[in-house]
Amino acid sequence: MKRRDLLKLSALTGLASMAPQVSADACSTDGTPNQFIPKKAADAKPLENEFEKYPKCPYCGMDRKEHHRTRMLVHYTDDLVDGTCSIHCLSLSLGINIDREPKVIFGPDYASTAEPRPLLPVDQLTYLIGADLKHAMTKRSKHSFASADVAKEFQAKHGGTLAKFDDALRESYLDMASDASMIRKNREERRKRMQQKQG
Repeated sequence: MKRRDLLKLSALTGLASMAPQVSADACSTDGTPNQFIPKKAADAKPLENEFEKYPKCPYCGMDRKEHHRTRMLVHYTDDLVDGTCSIHCLSLSLGINIDREPKVIFGPDYASTAEPRPLLPVDQLTYLIGADLKHAMTKRSKHSFASADVAKEFQAKHGGTLAKFDDALRESYLDMASDASMIRKNREERRKRMQQKQG
């Protein structure tokens, strides 16, 4: 090795040793979503004990069991898993984890009477977009149904447009700015109410 190359290598090694070391602990309170530095181990069977393993949405903190009618779960090909409260937060996961390929994305059957609603692969679901049904994290609802016929019945009662998952995901991205603004406003109002109760 030439002397000049050796000097470059030793200088680079010295700079590397002075660089701050990043750990999962360093990001525990900085507002960074969990999946920037995955804090959960790889999981080949994410639907087993789902709520014990993925109780809270990593993007908004909402309780997934409480919001079981809208929750979603994405299983990436590296077996990392994101359990979210809604398609809104699922779209955040897919955007942030752009270099991960989803193996399966699961959504709930809104019409089921089971508690919690069962999760199915989204390619088996029919979506109803914009119905007058309450949804988590968005003004414009995007509910999924195992049966296209049942989705049509809900459409007849509640309005909206029937669609596939890719359409619902696209609409979620289009709604992102207004939904984020709504969520900020709602949370600020909640904080003020809490402060008034304490004060």
